[in-house]
Amino acid sequence: MKFEKYPISDAIKKNLNRLGFVRTTDIQFKAIPSIMAGEDVLAIAQTGTGKTAAFAIPIVNAIHNNKISKRAQGIRCIVLVPTHELALQIEEVFSALSAHTFVKVLAIYGGVEQEAQIQALEDGIDVLIATPGRMFDLIHQAYIKLNRIETFVIDEADLMLDLGFIEDIRSIKHKLTRRHQTLFFSATINKEIKNLAYTQVNHNAIRIQISPENRVSKNVSHYVMFVKMDDKRFFLQRFITDHPESKMIVFVRTRVRAERVVKAMARVDIKALSVHGEKDQVERSEVMQTFKSGDCSILIATDLTARGIDIPNVNYVINYDLPEQAENYIHRVGRTGRGTNKGEALSFCSPEEKPRLEEIQSYLDKEIEVVKLAKKDYAFTLDHPKAENTLEALRVEIADWEKAKPRKKRKLKKK
Repeated sequence: MKFEKYPISDAIKKNLNRLGFVRTTDIQFKAIPSIMAGEDVLAIAQTGTGKTAAFAIPIVNAIHNNKISKRAQGIRCIVLVPTHELALQIEEVFSALSAHTFVKVLAIYGGVEQEAQIQALEDGIDVLIATPGRMFDLIHQAYIKLNRIETFVIDEADLMLDLGFIEDIRSIKHKLTRRHQTLFFSATINKEIKNLAYTQVNHNAIRIQISPENRVSKNVSHYVMFVKMDDKRFFLQRFITDHPESKMIVFVRTRVRAERVVKAMARVDIKALSVHGEKDQVERSEVMQTFKSGDCSILIATDLTARGIDIPNVNYVINYDLPEQAENYIHRVGRTGRGTNKGEALSFCSPEEKPRLEEIQSYLDKEIEVVKLAKKDYAFTLDHPKAENTLEALRVEIADWEKAKPRKKRKLKKK
C-alpha cells in the first residue's frame, strides 16, 4: 500500500517521499493501522524489513497532530533499546520523519557526559530513545518524568528481556500514570521471552509475525567455507582482495579477536576498523560514521553491532567466527540484503565450530551451501598471502603451474 493513502499528516508524507519510502513493507502494512488505533502490538519480523519506521510513523503522526507548536509539554513516547548504536540509529529515523513537524526527538545513552542530554531534556522533547542504564539514572535524578507517556516501545525485545531488563520494564510501566500502549518489536523471539512479553501487554494485544517460516530475508544468499582456525586470516585477506569495491562487516567472537584481525589485515596493507564494547562511546561513534560514509569499507565487529544497525549498502557479511548462539546468526546476516537490496553471507567454519554450524542450520531449518575448495586452492591461499588475484585467476595460475611442473620420466619395462 502506498503511504500517500494513509491518514497521516502531509508533512510526514513529504518526509517519506524525500526518504524514498513509497510503499509499505509487510510489517509496516500490518503494524501501522493497529498502532494508530492505540492497540498494544507484539511484532516479529525479519531484519531489514522496516520495523523502526513501522512504529515511528504512527508515533510521530499522533504527536504532531496533537500539538500546535514545537513547544514540548512533556515526553510522550519512550523507545527503549539495548545499545548506544541502535539508539542513535533510531533517533536518525525519528528525526528524518519529524522534519517540518512539531515533534522533538532525543537519544540518550551512557558512556558520555550527561550535561548535554540533561539540557535537551529540560528544553523539552516529545520522543525519548534511550538505553536502560542512562535512562534509569536520569529518572532517579528526576530529569526524566513519565507522567505524560502515551507510548512505550521496546525494540530488540528479545535481547532486552533476555538480558534481564524485565523488572526494569515492569518498574517503568508501574510509573506510567496515563493509559498507554506498549509495543514490542524484534527479529527473533523464543517461547519463554514471548511469554514474558505477553505479561506486559493487554490480553487482546495484536500479534504480528512476518514470514515465520523464513527466519532470514530471501535477499541474502548464504555460504560456508571450511577453514582451519589459524588459516582464517588468509582467507579473509583473499576475499577482501577479490572484492576491492565492496563494503563488508566481519563478525568475530571477542573484542580481542577483533583487534587481532585488524592488525592482521594491516600487515597486508588492508585498512579495517573495529567496533566492540571495549571502545568508549565516542570512539565507537567515530568508527561507525567512518564506515557508513565509505571512508573505510571493512568493519571488524563483535555481536555488539549485530542487532538492528542499518548501514546502507553492506555487500557482504563475513562470519569470521561462527556465533555462539544460533539466533545471533540471524541478526548478523541481517546487516546485508536490507530492504530491496541483495546481499551475501559467508561463514568460515573451523573443525571445532562444526557443532555450531549444525545448530545454525537447524535453527534456519535448511542447509547452508558449501563453497568447496580443492587442496591446491587452499594451499595456494596460504603460500601466497600477498598475491592480488581473483579466485578465477588463482585457478588459472594453479592450472598453469600444473602444466609447467616437471613430469617424472616413465621407466621402460624390460622385455
